[in-house]
Amino acid sequence: MARRSKVTINDIARHVGMTNMTVSRAFQDPDKVKPETREKILAAARELGYVPNAFASHLRSRKNRLIGLVTASVDNPFYSEVIKAISRAAEQHDYTIMLIDTDGSPEREEVAIETLLSYQVAGVILSPVSDDAAYQPAYLERLRAAKLPVVMLDRILDVKDFSRVVLDNRLAGRLVGEALVNEGIRQVLVLTGPRGSRITQHRLSGLKEAYDSAGIPLRLEQRPGDYTLQPAYRDMADFLRHSKVPEAVFGFNQLITLGAMRALHDAHVSRDDVLVAGIDRLPYADIFDVSVPCAVHDTYRAGHEAFHLLFEQIKDPTVAGREVVVSASLMH
Repeated sequence: MARRSKVTINDIARHVGMTNMTVSRAFQDPDKVKPETREKILAAARELGYVPNAFASHLRSRKNRLIGLVTASVDNPFYSEVIKAISRAAEQHDYTIMLIDTDGSPEREEVAIETLLSYQVAGVILSPVSDDAAYQPAYLERLRAAKLPVVMLDRILDVKDFSRVVLDNRLAGRLVGEALVNEGIRQVLVLTGPRGSRITQHRLSGLKEAYDSAGIPLRLEQRPGDYTLQPAYRDMADFLRHSKVPEAVFGFNQLITLGAMRALHDAHVSRDDVLVAGIDRLPYADIFDVSVPCAVHDTYRAGHEAFHLLFEQIKDPTVAGREVVVSASLMH
């Protein structure tokens, strides 16, 4: 089948017997075109199947109402909830979100930033692919040169000049640690993100602090992953093949915890034989009568604060960068 050619302003102008300028004005500045002329042009556009180029119109109008949102994993339930909060806050202020999922790829993240710069977005909310202190992507200088408002969310780069919304990861680790102490747990298999991740390091420190404060020795084994389900499943299954069932398994986010639970299920390990705990709420776990102690953060507040920090900078580019810390609480 031959590909249908794209209808242009020129095609409409020829169809209605008017100049390109008149047709273009009918779309871009309709108040300056007579109503009957405008209606004739719009009818022709509908008939021919014309679709306006939103990007070009945006650049011409300079009315910048786009905000870029870059995340490493939209399939992570944590980010799904945060994105919903950002989208709602943006809508209240007549902004539109342009969401790009980098799927954990630094190369895709680089392209995402270049794309958003080309669209001349009003600002960017960024959750980078890594929070390792050594990760210093080249696009940082491009963002600075463009003087673009940027707010980092959850995972943050080791820079001082961008605002950020972070979770209290040390507290989250400590809360789960205290729950494990209260259950009499002395041996914990910890399934984490990358070793170099500061989120991993802070959550691990909080866990150890809980045992140190209680004066109880902890036998801990760490299996680092990448905050996704499959590596957690693989590591849990591997552990069960070579070691005894641990007293407790601690997953450092929702997907890790779910991966561990799937591996335990596939290995026919009863929930009575191992305590599973995690960070982040497990969606719909109560439907299956599954109780998992979790340290949870207010994801709605995280997204809401990220947008408002960005909006603050859009209104006043001279405002100093700020940090907002979202606390954690324990739920069962």
